[in-house]
Amino acid sequence: MVWEELVARYAWADRDELEAYTFSVVAGRTEDEVIRAFGGDADGARMMTFAEAADEQAEQCCALLRVVTAEAHVVAVEWGYHGSIPEIARRASAGGGEFFSVHRDVNARYQVMHAVDGRVDGMFDPFELEAAWAEFQPELPVWAEGVSFHMETLCAESFALMERTMGVPVDPAWLDTRLRTVLLASPDTLFEDPVAAWSP
Repeated sequence: MVWEELVARYAWADRDELEAYTFSVVAGRTEDEVIRAFGGDADGARMMTFAEAADEQAEQCCALLRVVTAEAHVVAVEWGYHGSIPEIARRASAGGGEFFSVHRDVNARYQVMHAVDGRVDGMFDPFELEAAWAEFQPELPVWAEGVSFHMETLCAESFALMERTMGVPVDPAWLDTRLRTVLLASPDTLFEDPVAAWSP
């Protein structure tokens, strides 16, 4: 599939009603292994949609993770940010795995991140690449070479890059489908060294 068609597939990601999320794709791991890497309890799962999880998180000030297996990959879906933390990427990809996440928050912060075998080999904010006024222009990692970002399709291009890198598409139907959902530990208690956890 050519790049333009791949980007068009993810037009849903730039809609205003979906203002915050993190999607992570993990290769070489089971759902239970991914859940543990994110700081969740695999035994306490429920079935929830994205909206149901988001509503519960807002009401109870908790973090929930939804997972689904697709083409031998595990896709983790959050109304949250655990998948944007480098230490989570390291844990989820350790021992020969691979990890890619796409993050967007309500403050217009964006991030794509890739890790292999326990090491983050690229993490950047695609908005900074698009913004001509930005003082700092991040250097693109090898897996993102040849990709340009545009404000009106920033999220779609991020998802297209994730599919190009990981080889598995993200289905927007997962947002409305009840998926296996677990409670996550707070990053405040999940890491012995929170500062190092956020460092690439």
